Amino acid sequence: MIVSTFYSDRNPTLPVLYLIPCLLSLADRLFCSFFASSDKNHIHCVYPPHSMASMDDVSHKRAALESCPPGSNGRDVALFNLAVALRNRFMKGGKFSDLDEAITLLRDVLELRPSGHHDQSPSLHRLALCLSNRYDSKGAVADLEEAVTLGRAALELRLLGHPDRAVSLYNLACDLRTMFEKFARLHDLEEAIELHRAALELLPIGHRDQSSSLQAITLGRAALGFCLPGHPDRAVSLYNVAGDLWKRFQKYARMYDLEAAIELHRAALELRPSGHRDRSASLHGLALCLSNRYDSQGTVADLEEAVTHGRAALKLHLPGHPDRAVSLYSLACDLRTMFKKHARMSDLEEAIELHHAALELRPSGHHQRSASLHRLADCLSNRYSSQGVVADLEEAVTLGRAALELRLPGHPDRAASLNNLACDLRKRFRKHARMDDLDEAIELHHAALELRPPGHRDRFSSLHGLALCFSDRYGGTQGAVTDLEDAIALGRAALELCPQGHPDRVVSLYNVARNLRKRFQKHARMYDLEEAIELHRAALELRPSGHRDRSSSLHGLSCCLSNRYTSQGAVADLEEAVTLGHAALELCPPGHPHHGLSVKRLAAYIRQGFQNRTLMHDLKNPIGLRRAALQLLPLGHPDRSSLLRSLVRCLLDRYDNQGIVCDLEEAVTLGRAALELYPPSHPGRASSLHDLAQCLEKRFRHQLIATDLDEAIALEQEVLQLLPPGNPSYDASQHCFMTYLQMKINPEVVVTPPRAPDVPRFDINQVIRGFALESLKITPTRLLHTHTGVLCNRDAQISHFMRSQQYGQLLSS
Repeated sequence: MIVSTFYSDRNPTLPVLYLIPCLLSLADRLFCSFFASSDKNHIHCVYPPHSMASMDDVSHKRAALESCPPGSNGRDVALFNLAVALRNRFMKGGKFSDLDEAITLLRDVLELRPSGHHDQSPSLHRLALCLSNRYDSKGAVADLEEAVTLGRAALELRLLGHPDRAVSLYNLACDLRTMFEKFARLHDLEEAIELHRAALELLPIGHRDQSSSLQAITLGRAALGFCLPGHPDRAVSLYNVAGDLWKRFQKYARMYDLEAAIELHRAALELRPSGHRDRSASLHGLALCLSNRYDSQGTVADLEEAVTHGRAALKLHLPGHPDRAVSLYSLACDLRTMFKKHARMSDLEEAIELHHAALELRPSGHHQRSASLHRLADCLSNRYSSQGVVADLEEAVTLGRAALELRLPGHPDRAASLNNLACDLRKRFRKHARMDDLDEAIELHHAALELRPPGHRDRFSSLHGLALCFSDRYGGTQGAVTDLEDAIALGRAALELCPQGHPDRVVSLYNVARNLRKRFQKHARMYDLEEAIELHRAALELRPSGHRDRSSSLHGLSCCLSNRYTSQGAVADLEEAVTLGHAALELCPPGHPHHGLSVKRLAAYIRQGFQNRTLMHDLKNPIGLRRAALQLLPLGHPDRSSLLRSLVRCLLDRYDNQGIVCDLEEAVTLGRAALELYPPSHPGRASSLHDLAQCLEKRFRHQLIATDLDEAIALEQEVLQLLPPGNPSYDASQHCFMTYLQMKINPEVVVTPPRAPDVPRFDINQVIRGFALESLKITPTRLLHTHTGVLCNRDAQISHFMRSQQYGQLLSS
C-alpha cells in the first residue's frame, strides 16, 4: 500500500501529517480474519459469516421464549437468544421487521438486567450492534448516537482482562468512524484510531480473532475521507479500499462488499487516465471484481467488460513487466468463462494460447505454476470435449498430474486438482475403455471428497463426479450392482445440495434419473422407473426451448416412457415417447453428434407402436416415419447401417398394416443399402440378409416376380452358413428358407408365416426333391462326377444329391 503525507484543505491547523500515516500504517498491518467473542450463551460476531440463523432457529428460539412467561427465571436469556436469531436472519435476508423486533426484545432484556447484573454488558453490546445496523439501513442519526452511547457503556463494563474487551473496542471504533463520516468531526476519528490501536494490542498479529481485513477497510475509508476530490492521493486510497473490500468478499461472499469494490475501482480508474503509471493496476482490479460478479450473478455484460479491461491491462503489461503473467492468466480465465457461456471456439483457443504464455513465465519453482498448469489443463479438456482431439486430452491429463504434484497434502487447492484430474481420466476411459483410468478416477474423486466435507462449497462436484464414475463402471465390463447403488446414493446426495434455483440442479436430476432407469432395467422395479420419469420431467422443465441440453432430457424421458409402455401397455406413454422423440430429432439435425441416436430411437418407438397396432395415426401421418427416413445419417457414419435396418423393419410393419406398395419398394431399396454396409465378417450381416430376404418374399407375394423369390432363397442360404445351429436367429431363417423352397416348388401349397401357431404339415422330402428337380432343369442332362470321373444322368444326379451331407442337414433341420 502506498503511504502519502498531505494537508487537509478542510482545516490546515489539524495534525493531519500525523493522522494519515497512522491510518495507512494501521491498515497495512492488518490481514484477513474475523472478530468474535462469547458470553455464556452465545458467540458474538461483529459481522456474521454467510451461514446465518435459519427460519427454524428463530422458530425454535420463539418457542423457548413462550415457555418462559413474564416473571419466570431465564426469561432474559430467552429474550436475548431470540433477539440474536432475529438479527442473524436480518443479516441474511434483510427483513427490517426482524431487526426492529430484535431491538425491542433487547430493550426488554436490559430492563431485566439492570446495573450490576453480570450479563448487562452483552445486552448493551448486542443492542448497540442492532442500532448500528438499523442506522446503516435507514440512516436515522438517533440510532447511531444511541449505538455509540451503549457501546461506551458496554466498554466500561469490560475492563482490562475481560475476554470481550477487544470486541467492544473494535465495535465502538467502527461506530465512531461512521460518526466521523456523518459529521466530519475529527475527534471521532481520533478516538476511533485510539480504540483500534487498543484492540490491536489485545489481539497481536497472528491472533485467530484479529479482524484485520475489517479494520483495514475501516482505516482505509478514514484515510479516504481526507483525500477529497482533486487530492493527489485520492486514487491510491480508492484503489486500496477497493482491494480490501474485494478480499473481504473473497472470504465472506457478501455482494455489497463486491459492489462497493467495483464502484471504488471505477472511481480510481477515472483518476488514472491513459498514460498513468498505475492505470494497469486499476484495470486489472476492476476486471477481477467484474469477473467475480459475473460468477455470482451471471450478467454477461460484467464478463464482457472484464475481458475488455483485462485486454487493456495486458497491453500495458508488456514482455518483461513483473505483472504480465498475472494479466495473461486472468484474461485467459475470463476467456474460458466466455467460451463456456457462448461456446465460441475462438475464445477457448485464445485462452489456451494465453495460458501457455503465462506458464512459460512461471517456471519450475514459481509459486503460481500449479495454478497455470491446472487452468491450462481445464482449457485443453474443454477443447477435447468440443473437438475430440485425443492429444488435447492426453496433455490435459499430463498437466493435471503435474499440478497435483505441486499441490501436496495441505495445499488449499489440492481438492480442485484431484477433482479435475479425475474428470479427465474418466473422459479418457470413455474414449479408450481402459479400466485403470476409471479406477484411478474413482480413487481421486474419493480423495477430493474427503477434503470437501459437508458444508464445503465444492462438495457437490465431487459427489457428482464420483457418481458418474460408478455409473460408468457399472455399465462397463465389471457391471457390479454395488457400483450402480453407489452411483444412485451419491447422486441423491449431490441433488440434496442443489435446491430449487441452483445452477447444477438440472444435471443432478438428469443423472439420478438415468441411473434409476438402469436399476429398473436390472431389477424391473416399477417404482424406480416412476421416479426416473418424475425426475426427467423436472429436468426438462429446467431445460426450456433453446437450452443446449434439452434434447438429452427429451431422449431420457422418452426412453423411460417407452419402458413403461412395454411394462404396462398404456398407449399414452408410447404416444408421448413418439412426440418427445420427434422433438428431440428436431434439435439434432444432420451433423449433430446425436442425430443418429435420435433417428434410431424414434424409429424404434414408432415400430413398437406398429407391431402392437397402437399408433395407427402415425401410420397415416407422412411426417412421422418419413421425416426420420429423410434425415438419415450421412454416408460413412457408424450408425447408418443399424438405422437403415431399423427403418426397413418399420416400413415392413406399415406395409403389413396398410399394404402400401411404395413402403415395400422403399424397404427393399433400403435393405440393399444396409446390406452393403455389412461385409461378410460383420456380426450384423446375417440379420441384414434376413431382413432383405423378407422384403423380397413379400414383394414376390405381391408381384410374383420369380427373381425376388430366388434371391430371397439365396439370402437365407447365406444366413444359414453364417449362423451356427442353435442360434435363435438360425431357427427363424431355416424356417423361412424351407417356406421359400416350398413356394418355389409348388406355389399353390399352403405357406405359413414364421412361428405361426398352427403350421400345416407337408412332405419335406417332396419339397426338397422338387426344388432339386427345378434347379436341375437348367443344367445339362449328363454331368461329369468330378471325384469318380463317371458321367451321371438326371436320376444319378438326384440320387447323389439325396445322399449328400447338405441334404442330410436340410432334412434334420
